[in-house]
Amino acid sequence: MLLQLVTHHPGAIAGILKNTPLYVWGILAGLLVLGATQVRDRSASLLRVSAMPLAMTAFSAWGLASAFGGSPLWAPVLALWLGTAAAVLAATAWGRANATYDAAARRYALPGSWAPLALIVGIFLTKYAVGVELALQPGQIAQPGFALPVAALYGVFSGLFVGRAARLWRLAWRPAARPLPRAA
Repeated sequence: MLLQLVTHHPGAIAGILKNTPLYVWGILAGLLVLGATQVRDRSASLLRVSAMPLAMTAFSAWGLASAFGGSPLWAPVLALWLGTAAAVLAATAWGRANATYDAAARRYALPGSWAPLALIVGIFLTKYAVGVELALQPGQIAQPGFALPVAALYGVFSGLFVGRAARLWRLAWRPAARPLPRAA
């Protein structure tokens, strides 16, 4: 419906954007700033490299629950999200980390990447489009052809975020990365 509305009635976009609550644009601005920090080379702690993937997975789960929590399809939607996230995480986590870990300093040297920003924008746009679609057609909440692809898409985003972080976690957890005990 949303895609049809936009393609057949391009003027409707202005109405949708105008009726979007102001706080949504604040959230987008904050997410864009967060994603932009990932574009340049940087140094980060284990806590820092863990916080964003966990927060974005929570944002993805919130998007799913806020859209489909009251749906009769909630159980299959949740199962598909979890299954897709787990499969993508498993496929992503075993790749090579494009970073280094300094065990003595307990810090990662991370190259800049546009991927986190793209994933952040993807989750935001999915949540936004689903919200608009459900506002225009609330009955979509009970349609498997709508709910299940959305759940899978949220699962892909979550799996990619956590899988990328898991590659970094492996750098810190490998035996060679553990600092030697200090001599007394």
